[in-house]
Amino acid sequence: MQERILGRTGVPVSVVGLGAWQLGADWGNVDEDAALATLAAAHENGVTFIDTADVYGDGRSERIVGQFVRSLPAGARVTVATKMGRRVPQEPERYNRENFRAWNDRSRENLGVDTLDLVQLHCPPTAVYADDEVFDVLDEMVAEGRLRAYGVSVETTEEALAAIARPNVASVQIIFNMLRLKPLDEVLPAAEKAGVGIIARVPLASGLLSGRYDEHTTFGADDHRTYNRHGEAFDQGETFSGVDYTTGLEAVRRLSALKPENLTMAQFALRWIIDHPAVSAVIPGARNGEQARGNAEAAAAAPLSPETHAAVAAIYDELIRESVHGRW
Repeated sequence: MQERILGRTGVPVSVVGLGAWQLGADWGNVDEDAALATLAAAHENGVTFIDTADVYGDGRSERIVGQFVRSLPAGARVTVATKMGRRVPQEPERYNRENFRAWNDRSRENLGVDTLDLVQLHCPPTAVYADDEVFDVLDEMVAEGRLRAYGVSVETTEEALAAIARPNVASVQIIFNMLRLKPLDEVLPAAEKAGVGIIARVPLASGLLSGRYDEHTTFGADDHRTYNRHGEAFDQGETFSGVDYTTGLEAVRRLSALKPENLTMAQFALRWIIDHPAVSAVIPGARNGEQARGNAEAAAAAPLSPETHAAVAAIYDELIRESVHGRW
């Protein structure tokens, strides 16, 4: 498994990590045994970076991740990133010392650690990025040993650039995939110049880029691909990357014609992201060991050709750019 430095943390992590949202909630039910087996399969195949959040299953994802990490042999290296900020109404004044410390206490308890590896503000209101006090409190918490480093998970490229400009932000997590190319314009170059890590989330566009779905696919009532398709519960960009489902299916059909024969569609989509050196880690989710193994194998695939990258961009320009590029 290839490793890259996670921005200003200075810590090497696997270029393919594991996103653990689905181990908590919002993707249909995943029982605890299946969740632990998924984590084990990912780790056995070289994954050393896991991303979770305090709101995934109201802490269930953190607890399962913590249980798994504690079960590993002494000396096993795993970096766990979590997030905070979505447990309250999204008002800038809620991002304060009292709440930060309470959320931090809860995550440390859930994960079973004294010091969190990386804590990310979880898509905070835009006004938070300009609030020096917010980042001063985070610096205090690093000094106190509550966390080793902090970053920001963002919705828009403008927010990403504001976070990158902060001197102690270690990483920025942003949606980046074959159906969301805008980060290529400014965010990835700025992060690379500043030494800030990029964590690429929603890499398969909520499964669209796996190639497994069609017009007849249905999702459970407790799956955000049903209840948030139009942004009813949270930012629409988190579901199918904000792409209209039917349009996304057509884009995937065209993209599949570019896929190397030795890769699955999901591996092709992940390899496309890995080809960008500014990306520290890509964090696909997985619901079982087979998916986790397949995702990890993308790191060993050969880089895609310049012609393939150009063809991906052309499909984006024709089908996706007009509806998505200006929004996030």
